[in-house]
Amino acid sequence: MDGAKPVAAAAAGGKPGLEEALLRIVHQHHHQSHCQRQQTERAKKDALRSAARVADILVDTVDGGVQELFVNEKRIEIEARALLRTVARYRKQTDQWLAATNEINSIGLEDFENWMKIMDFDCKSVNAAIRNIHQS
Repeated sequence: MDGAKPVAAAAAGGKPGLEEALLRIVHQHHHQSHCQRQQTERAKKDALRSAARVADILVDTVDGGVQELFVNEKRIEIEARALLRTVARYRKQTDQWLAATNEINSIGLEDFENWMKIMDFDCKSVNAAIRNIHQS
């Protein structure tokens, strides 16, 4: 029976060693899982930061182009309005010139006709005077 006690003691002593080994394995597993979760979280945060940085760069690039387009559009609108004002001013000036030219033409024509009538009358008067002188 004495031989049975050491076997029982060895069996009892072996059990705590097995439990300690299993506990150590479980503890290592939890520790590794925790470390891996932390590493995954860090990688996830880094990926999110990188994606946000890329998105910001893309938005800045697009916004810069869009902003330049808006500035150019405003400048073109201002120049178009100025051009329309200039065209309207030239149209008004041209209409005034045409009216003045037509007026000058009509006045000149009337004056020329009156001058021709006066010259015709004067020539007839001179002719009649020369005839009277010649006949007398």
